[in-house]
Amino acid sequence: MNNDNSAIGGFMPDPIPATGPVTEGRKLTYTEKKAIVAATLGTIVEYTDWVIYATFSSILAKQFFPAGNSLTALLSVLAVFAVGFLMRPIGGAVLGAFADRYGRKKGLTLSILLMSVASFVIGVCPNYESIGIAAPIILVLARLVQGFSAGGEFGSASAFLIESAPAHRRAFAGSWQWFAINAGTLVSFLLGFVLASVGSDTALTDWGWRVAFIIAAFLGLLTLWIRLSVRETEVFKARLAKGQVPKKPIREIFTTHRKDVCRVIGIAMAGNLLNYVWMVSYPSQVHLVTGMPIRETLLSGVIAVGVSLVLMPLVGMLADRVGRRPVLIAFAAASMLWAWPSFGLLYQGISLAEVAVLQTISLVIMSGFGAACAVTIAEQFPAEVRVTGISLPYALSVTLFGGTSPYIMTAMSGWGYGHLFWIYLVAVSFVSLVVYLRMPETKGQPLR
Repeated sequence: MNNDNSAIGGFMPDPIPATGPVTEGRKLTYTEKKAIVAATLGTIVEYTDWVIYATFSSILAKQFFPAGNSLTALLSVLAVFAVGFLMRPIGGAVLGAFADRYGRKKGLTLSILLMSVASFVIGVCPNYESIGIAAPIILVLARLVQGFSAGGEFGSASAFLIESAPAHRRAFAGSWQWFAINAGTLVSFLLGFVLASVGSDTALTDWGWRVAFIIAAFLGLLTLWIRLSVRETEVFKARLAKGQVPKKPIREIFTTHRKDVCRVIGIAMAGNLLNYVWMVSYPSQVHLVTGMPIRETLLSGVIAVGVSLVLMPLVGMLADRVGRRPVLIAFAAASMLWAWPSFGLLYQGISLAEVAVLQTISLVIMSGFGAACAVTIAEQFPAEVRVTGISLPYALSVTLFGGTSPYIMTAMSGWGYGHLFWIYLVAVSFVSLVVYLRMPETKGQPLR
């Protein structure tokens, strides 16, 4: 096979299927690199659209709910944030089954289209003062569509990345999935920081947040065009040619792969919880606890996420070399040790540099999960039900542990128990640690 990474007219030979023998030292082909770019860019946009809601949660509270108690309004917005997560398992099941039956590429294009439309609707929706109760209703409906889309995105993108990679680079390829999730968060933080910097607080509240949602929506349409240009994975095409496409993949994962489904929930629970605590909600929480301006807390997030983006592919390469289990075990153990300091060291008058260090340490720890998560979950299932097997239990984990975390954290702070939230982080991390210690190593095993 020609391993030259250049392309004449954009055409290259088909890559070695991911189920083939390990070809140590082979470089990624142009087609494999293009697959990584297409999946990564789409997930970046998906998670920009998804996370930007949390970034502007304090502003959305004033826009979509009646004036009154600020904590009550913020809790209402976070409740809508959690409601969006209720649709993620449904989206994971429906879009996962769609991708298993009709192809990973079609699943990816459908998810990005749905997310972009929903973000545009939020960006142009009139506020509560203009249309009353219709405003929060529209917000909830749009958030439900976003949750449905996000539920299918992770599974389709993970399967697409890992099936498009050679066997000895699967963790590296899969690490780009969480690179994209972090990058989407970074884009949302940057949009918030820029909009907070170039205009007044009044401008940000009146129209600046709308610009962020609309920009994210149009980026999604651009990514849709990119995803339409890539090839379907060889693994899916081979199964399709042999007629090995399940008619009811949802039923099959619960009848044949129940143990794998439970394992995926355990694999993902700590990472999903800590992702929303240490990355998505951290700027708002720092603002509430310390009084630091939101512009500075977002800048801290930009710095911390930027560091994690550099680390993610490198840790993915490490997981290809030493295995998935050691990387995940190190993540869980470090998370338990860092749970209290990540919040306990926050204080009134803390500097931007100190907050940036605290959040950067958190996201360095999270890089272990991000780099090994997608590949580990994908390797639990055969190709016939891989996307459904990834999407549905992963979405359940996100809903149960990620979607509820901002609400629980904010509510505990409002009730005077915020200083005990770290105990919850330790408990969930411990459960995942037990799962990592007991699960089989999948490094070097052929995809089923």
